[in-house]
Amino acid sequence: MGRRNRSSIRKERIIMLTSSVLVLTALTVTGVFVKRNNNAEKEDYVVDFEAIEKNNTMTAENMMSGDELDTLFAEVGTDDLDYDPSFQEANSQNVENTEDRLSTRKETRKDKDAEDKKAEAEKEQEISIKSGNKTEETDKQQEEEKNGKKEQEEQAEGMFDESVDTAKTVEETETAEAISTTVQPTLDFKEEDNLVWPIVGDVLINYSMDQTVFFPTLQQYKYNPAIVIAANQGENITAAANGRVTSVSYDPTIGNMVVMDLGNGYELTYGQLENITVSEGSYVAVGDGIGTVASPTKYYSVEGTNVYFKLTKDGEPVNPMTKLQ
Repeated sequence: MGRRNRSSIRKERIIMLTSSVLVLTALTVTGVFVKRNNNAEKEDYVVDFEAIEKNNTMTAENMMSGDELDTLFAEVGTDDLDYDPSFQEANSQNVENTEDRLSTRKETRKDKDAEDKKAEAEKEQEISIKSGNKTEETDKQQEEEKNGKKEQEEQAEGMFDESVDTAKTVEETETAEAISTTVQPTLDFKEEDNLVWPIVGDVLINYSMDQTVFFPTLQQYKYNPAIVIAANQGENITAAANGRVTSVSYDPTIGNMVVMDLGNGYELTYGQLENITVSEGSYVAVGDGIGTVASPTKYYSVEGTNVYFKLTKDGEPVNPMTKLQ
């Protein structure tokens, strides 16, 4: 056991010595490398004074002396330099006298004043000439305006005569219209008055507001506020009473229609018409034609050609059969 301990201790000592030797060698190598680099940097920062002196002597030799510069400028001359003859030094011999300058300035001012006066005089002459021309032109214009006014007055007199004639014609037409309106019958349909059949024919669908009636085309029962009279297409339809046309329009169900005011709230409606001969606002006497029978609309295709005839009092349907003779 003692021998083994001794051999291990020896090995450890040998390892320690070898490692220390290696560390020392590495340190020495790095120190040598660092010293060399420092020496190289110091050499770079060294100033060479001898080279500077040599450069100064070279530049001094190349520079020209003052005499040489004078001769050079003398050869060039003042014409080639930026020389301003108006600028002179205060101590030079060519300084002008201030009195002379003042006198020259006064003379130039006088000359300018004289020129300005001449220009003003010429302008005044031109203005006077122009004003004279303008006065002549204004005189001519005034004369022309006077002549134009006279012509306008004469035309106005003629127009006045024509306006009098037109006023007379307007009055005549108004009186004629008043006479025509007075000729129209008064609308005074009463409860006891009767109606005339607008066309001769059988009643296809009777008036019925108490109970529904059957419509063949629609295949349903409905209330009917009018009567549907059978007729032939193209037959004349006449007015059932005196009245004034309040509207001429179109309805999809009953086609072209005419509404007439009979007076006292009574109105008549004619449907299924064509070739209407009356217009809104016109007065129609009983028996006068208002149009012809048209082909039936699609709502009365099964019933056939007919005339739709409705009577109302204050907008409420009235059975026209009670008024027809």
